Amino acid sequence: MYTMKQVTQQTGLTAPTLRYYEKENLLPPVERDENGLRIYSDLNVKSILFIKALRATAMPIREIKKYVQLYEGGEETLQLRKNILEEHKMRVEENLRDQANNLEKIKEKLEMYDQYVRSRGDCEN
Repeated sequence: MYTMKQVTQQTGLTAPTLRYYEKENLLPPVERDENGLRIYSDLNVKSILFIKALRATAMPIREIKKYVQLYEGGEETLQLRKNILEEHKMRVEENLRDQANNLEKIKEKLEMYDQYVRSRGDCEN
């Protein structure tokens, strides 16, 4: 069991973000102690890290909600959940290819600048 502070340190997410995820029902129910403070389970932390990965790869909250609702529906929703993740994986892979192409363009421009600087340096010597 973890406090909110421990979970924020573990996940890198802020307390308001964790409360938002809870309010939007993206997490399994978070227990509370006798003082009403949130106590997170290993399952909560695992879910938070998965949501963080989905958000970091640009999955919209509405799609995460759909996935979570299906998850709560049990085993009969397994194929639908798998479909959501497969489609998202394809979008992430396409984005990675685009990013790799963009990175190459940046590297080419930097190489052009390096060549220019080297040639100017040679002229001054």
